Amino acid sequence: MAHLRRAPLAVLCLLGGAAVSTCAVLLHDYAWGLVLGVVTTFALLVALPPGWWSRLSFAVGWVVVLLQATTERPEGDYLVSSDASGYALLLVGTVVLAGGFVGLVRRGRPAGDSGGVETAP
Repeated sequence: MAHLRRAPLAVLCLLGGAAVSTCAVLLHDYAWGLVLGVVTTFALLVALPPGWWSRLSFAVGWVVVLLQATTERPEGDYLVSSDASGYALLLVGTVVLAGGFVGLVRRGRPAGDSGGVETAP
């Protein structure tokens, strides 16, 4: 039942990632557009809580749009150009997807950590 309550959050994060990626793809040819797209993407990726329903769904939405934009259009051209800004955008897509999966890793306590409780002398 808890999964059903998280589904709207996942859809919202997926659509948010797709929207940010669309803007980044359309503006990456301009230096300011690439910087704005990268900063916005990483700010949202860091701000979202880790997990399947938030950070990973944002990353998947972002990367799916990027992958769609890298395919050849009917006119024979591409939305993501094969220059420095295009390759930078592809690199950002790789980092975004990795960041989505890194959020799934649970952080454990180091061995011997008492959880912040000191032992009596």
